[in-house]
Amino acid sequence: MTPTFTTNFTLDDSKEFANAVENKIAEFNWQNWEVSERLSLGLKLEDEAGELLAGFSARTFGNWLQIDNLWVSETLRGQNIGSQLLAEAEAIAIERGCIFAILDTLNFQARPFYEARGYTLQWTQVAYPKTGCKYFMVKNLVA
Repeated sequence: MTPTFTTNFTLDDSKEFANAVENKIAEFNWQNWEVSERLSLGLKLEDEAGELLAGFSARTFGNWLQIDNLWVSETLRGQNIGSQLLAEAEAIAIERGCIFAILDTLNFQARPFYEARGYTLQWTQVAYPKTGCKYFMVKNLVA
């Protein structure tokens, strides 16, 4: 017998709550997904004082490298730092068994950067968040 209860939803915009929901979904997914391991992949470049100059965050699971963020400080842009970060991350992903990479980027961000490095557009979400676009891109890491 299913217990009865009243539906009184409570508003909770906290990061802690969002993380809790994400963890519940992850628990369910791991019970039903064919992949048993998801590893974080982070790379950073800091100056002598420990200030972050460039960074990359992603995760690897199964055949996939899922890129979350790639950022280079204004002072270092145009000096091949982003390309080096991406190449290093892709090499690590290949060592971990990945054969594909996936990412999303906004219309004012880095689509040409990724296209120049072998990523292809798979899908465009228009009117995101209002008048812009969000691009979903993939790359075969292993020829």
